[in-house]
Amino acid sequence: MFTSLLPIFLIIIVFYFLLIRPQQKKVKQHREMVSALRRGDKIVTAGGLIGTVTKVVNETEAMVELAEGVRVRVMRHTIQEVLSKTEAAPAKGEGGAKPANDQGNKPGGLLGSLFGGKKPDNKS
Repeated sequence: MFTSLLPIFLIIIVFYFLLIRPQQKKVKQHREMVSALRRGDKIVTAGGLIGTVTKVVNETEAMVELAEGVRVRVMRHTIQEVLSKTEAAPAKGEGGAKPANDQGNKPGGLLGSLFGGKKPDNKS
């Protein structure tokens, strides 16, 4: 009896490791991506529309700007990919507003923003 059921158990185990488990990981990763969505993120919807999140309405909806002045509400689970993330805004009471003409404290390019470096002064 056991030898006749052994191939069925092996098929179930193979299906679990090749199909079910990777799909569960993908769903978990998508759920984390959607929950971390914030204003300013550039996204791609499942329909292929590229836009910028202007407001996270609630846990199921987000307001997305597709073109200047064109805003639509989308279901958050239809967001397929986040193209670029924005930095978290400082909490109220932290840091305050920065001066508009403070050129010395801006990071220089992509590497500068990653490592917190400053632009070199070219005043020579």
